[in-house]
Parts: sequence; structure tokens; C-alpha cells
Amino acid sequence: MLDGLLAAAMLSFSAPGAQGATPVPECAANYYQLSDQTGVDVAPSGEGQYRWRRLDGTSGLLSARPDGNWTSSLGWTGRPDGVTVDLSECDQGRISFTGLRGQAVPFETAETQFKSGGDLLAGRLILPAGAQAVPIVVLVHGSEDTSALRTYALQRLLPAQGVGVFVYDKRGTGVSKGQFTHDLHQLAADARAALKTARSLAGKRVSRIGYYGTSQGGWTAPRAAAKGGADFVIVGYGLAVSPMEEDQEALAFDMTRHGFGDAETAGALEIGAAAQAIVRSRFQDGYDGLRGVVARHKEKPWFRYVRGNITGFIMNTPEAQLRADGPRLLAGIIPDYDPLPVLRKLTTAQLWILGAADIDAPYLETYRRLTALKKSGRPISIVIYPHAEHGLYQFEARGEERLSTRQPESLQRLLAGFARGERLETAYGDAEVVR
Repeated sequence: MLDGLLAAAMLSFSAPGAQGATPVPECAANYYQLSDQTGVDVAPSGEGQYRWRRLDGTSGLLSARPDGNWTSSLGWTGRPDGVTVDLSECDQGRISFTGLRGQAVPFETAETQFKSGGDLLAGRLILPAGAQAVPIVVLVHGSEDTSALRTYALQRLLPAQGVGVFVYDKRGTGVSKGQFTHDLHQLAADARAALKTARSLAGKRVSRIGYYGTSQGGWTAPRAAAKGGADFVIVGYGLAVSPMEEDQEALAFDMTRHGFGDAETAGALEIGAAAQAIVRSRFQDGYDGLRGVVARHKEKPWFRYVRGNITGFIMNTPEAQLRADGPRLLAGIIPDYDPLPVLRKLTTAQLWILGAADIDAPYLETYRRLTALKKSGRPISIVIYPHAEHGLYQFEARGEERLSTRQPESLQRLLAGFARGERLETAYGDAEVVR
């Protein structure tokens, strides 16, 4: 599943809209308590499909059958998994999931709008039913340009565990106003406004409040927290290096994971430097330089493995298309944003959750920097899932292609526990835990 810190924006070049998609019953988007006392979340996924997710990390994509039921494929593999779902009574809060009766869980939900940078953003507060004070997690976006209000399953998975959530459409997406941007200063301001709004809406029901920033949100959330007001920050598959350093690490990892050495890595990094120069020029210059470097290396056996985070995209997209669409898709990007000045000063409790198999945002330099910050006294905990890629997904490999299957069984428990202020457990499956 491709969801790199920059890659989500890139997909807009080639991702077509679904043609003739089956209409989905919008009533189905809910978390359902099943008759065996487990639960399942159902959320829209693209056009004409749904995705189910469970607290144990399993997931499947639902597609409509002619008889009105929905059949599932495992994770993101496209392979049938035997799950069948009946959504015909979702307007009454009922479904059937593999033969188990499901009843929609009645969360307390408040729709709202809030202003940030002169623009109105749309948000939603979701709390577990009752009057007790609960922790609240503000979900901070990655680089995607899709509607969080429509598709983010965490807005219900966390409340199902007794943790409130505030979710919002980032500027320029969904029903939020403003221009879509990768400007981390503006995105952090938006996140702070979201947290302030969530605290005000929840009132006495707030026990603790903080951020969960994923991917690009790993830069945004700590920056937002640095201005105060947050009790905790969780970062999922984010980085403590700059976007261009991310690309360099990914290129080096491309070489080492395919068995190449220092000389080949130097060649890949040379290509990367030329591609990165185009980004730094806002897609106006550097094309001749990239063509020259590529011409020198394209016949070498390692060239086919050059991917990086952004380099592969730059290499494989026509110049005219990059010049025309690049400035819009990467609007506001800060290529050499350095997250360390914020992280060195941040006194808010932090949990960083990383995937050791992440080829979009390799974790090693981030891990090194985080452990150094921890030794210097910063309140940082780290959990590394050894077989997880970007998005914290486990996967099947088919040649160079990766097909995501599920998330780790312990991930939801980890997120909810940290939001509640609990001390990390000593083990989360086979993850490495640095408390």
C-alpha cells in the first residue's frame, strides 16, 4: 500500500475516478458491536466500496454482490477472505458480519466548524456514551488529500475503547475551505485550532487531550504541541528528518535491501540529488541535470531499483506534467524542514510508533535521533514493529510489489493506553519497546 509522506499527493496525477461504481449506503459507516461481544468498524473506501476494520488489526475491502450482500478481500491484497457482510438494515443500525448480528454503537457526536488562518475547517467530536471524563485524541493528517471525516476509521475505533476523538478535514479537502497545502507552519496552526475546538466542545468530559499525527503529521503534530495545550503527542510512521533526507534514506535503503553496496548507493543518491533539486526549484529548473545523471546510470544493474520517496516519481513523470502540476500538488512544501529544533525543546510526553520495514519513510536515522533526544531528557517512548511498512501495515511481497494485509494486533491497545496516560507495557507482540 503506497502512502509515503509525499507519495499520497503524487497519486493525484494518475488516480482515476471509479466509473460506474455501485452506490454505497452511507448509513453503514459505523462501529458495530457484534453478537460475540467483539466489534467491527465499517467505513467508506473510495467509490462504491467499504472497508471493515477490527481492533485486532485485521481488515478487508467490501464490494457489492448482485444479491445485495457484500463480499470481502483480505487487507489490500484483492484475495477473497471468506467474509460476507449484509448492510441492508444499516439504516436501522444493524448489520450482519460473517453471520454475526451487529448493532451500531451509540457514540456522542458533535459536528462543528472552526476557523484557522481565516478559513473555515469542518470537524467532528466523537465521545464514548456517558458522562465520564475521557482522553481525547486529535487526529492530524498525513499528506493525503482525501476527507478524514468520511474515511478515517480511528474516529470510531478509539471511542470503542473509551477514548474520544476529534477528526477534521484538512484545509482544501472534504468540506473544509482554504487551499490544500503542505506548509507545516499552517498545518500546525490548523491542528492547534482543532485541539482548542475539541477542548471547548468536550468541556468537562476532557480528562487529557493530545495529538496523533501520522506520516506527514509526524512533523505537524510536534510543531503544534510546541505551542502548548497538549498533554501528549503520538506519532505514527513519521520522521525526525527532513523530507529531502527522507528521500535520501529511502534511496539508500533501496540499494541495501537489494544487496548493493556503497558504490551503488552513491549512484542512487546522485540521481536523488538531481530529482530533489527540481523540487527545491518548485518544479521550474533542474530537468537537464536529472536527464544527464539518469543517462549515465540507466544501464547499470542497480538502476531499476531506484525508487526513494519522491525520486522515482520525478524520474518517471514527464517534464511538462511536473512543471504544470507539481507546484499545485506539493504546494507549500518545505523540502528541508528540520524537525529537530522543535523536538529538542518539546516537553510534552511523546510516543513514536515506527515500522522497521518502511521503505517510504525508513526509520533508522529517526530512531537514532529519538534515542539521543531521550537520553538528553526528552519524554520520548518508541515502539518499533519489525514487520510493518508505512501505515504500520504488515504485508505480502510479490516481487517488488507489496500488498498490505493488516496492522499489528497490539496497535489499537497501544494507542488507547498511551492516550489514557498509562505506562507502556513491556511487550506489544514482537515489537521493540523503548519506554
